[in-house]
Amino acid sequence: MSSVWLPCGDYHWNYAQDQGWWQTKFIKGKMILLLAVVFIGIPLFLDDYWISVGTMVGYTAMGALGVQLLIGYAGLLTLGHAAFIAVGAYTSVMLILQFPWPQFMLDWGIAYPVSIILAGIVAGLWSVLFGLPSVKVKGFYLILTTMAAQFITVDFILTQYISQIGGRGQAFSLPPGTIKIGPWVIDTEKTTYYVMAVLLSLMIIVLANLLRSRAGRAWVAIRDNDIAAEALGINIIWYKLLAFFVAGFMAGVAGAFWVCNTAALSPEHFQWFLSLWLVGVILIGGVGSIQGAVFGSIFMVVVMELLQMAVLPIADFYPKVLMNFAYVKDMAFGLAICAFLIYEPNGLAYRWWQAKNYFNLWPFSY
Repeated sequence: MSSVWLPCGDYHWNYAQDQGWWQTKFIKGKMILLLAVVFIGIPLFLDDYWISVGTMVGYTAMGALGVQLLIGYAGLLTLGHAAFIAVGAYTSVMLILQFPWPQFMLDWGIAYPVSIILAGIVAGLWSVLFGLPSVKVKGFYLILTTMAAQFITVDFILTQYISQIGGRGQAFSLPPGTIKIGPWVIDTEKTTYYVMAVLLSLMIIVLANLLRSRAGRAWVAIRDNDIAAEALGINIIWYKLLAFFVAGFMAGVAGAFWVCNTAALSPEHFQWFLSLWLVGVILIGGVGSIQGAVFGSIFMVVVMELLQMAVLPIADFYPKVLMNFAYVKDMAFGLAICAFLIYEPNGLAYRWWQAKNYFNLWPFSY
């Protein structure tokens, strides 16, 4: 029996019903409202500064989704995810600036969308390469192998070799009008925001559907107990490497998006702190939850922006505070992680889940 509220006595009878996107009309209404806010409300009512903040939130969430898949769903610890974002960014830039595209693809704005897909594939394959040690090691040892990916990729290959192509020194400059999708040139805060919103929505949809599939159930089984999962017939090697590929693919897409949000691409955009930052995002947002990646990104980016705004009046009397704001930001990042691990270890997604349950069960708040 269908209902708006799914009251007591109505149950799901199969897996498809339990995992359905639109279980009630109320949920459908909430999702439509959310899409309206994201695609219409924010670009229409906010100025360029806050739209750029929203773009940064989306970029952070795109990077955190891959970390969430590896750590939260597959139980594979990583501290080198920024390397795969960098691979995606540089793949996209090299394809746009160096590849001899047919003129009609440049005129019709097809080159950049194609480069996003190829960037995801290259970053996914690069991620699999550094995911191979997960076949034999896990835990602390896997952390070290993913950190090796960061230093080998960014500090050695990209900085010493790829960045030198064409005699550009350390940065690839992107002239205005270079990034096009169809007839639209991506050169304003609003157009960049729309690209982010579309890519992030697609990534969430794809990941949510993957988690409801055979692969998603295998990842969770491996996370909970890989020995038991193997005893049940799950090919843990295949599914671990698949997790690394999907996470790397999403990181590559995030990096390819970053290309349209910067005038010059440099290895400095992908330092090891970004990998640590993304892990902190899912810890604050909630490990093992897609919403956690989004909530953590909103919290971290918006709180840091508000902190910077709070520091500005102090800078009038003590300018050194603004000059050293990077250290203040790092301190706030560490304090936020400590506070959440102590007082809310399940993250913001757990609080969201509690709020939804309270609302759905009201007035029976048991």
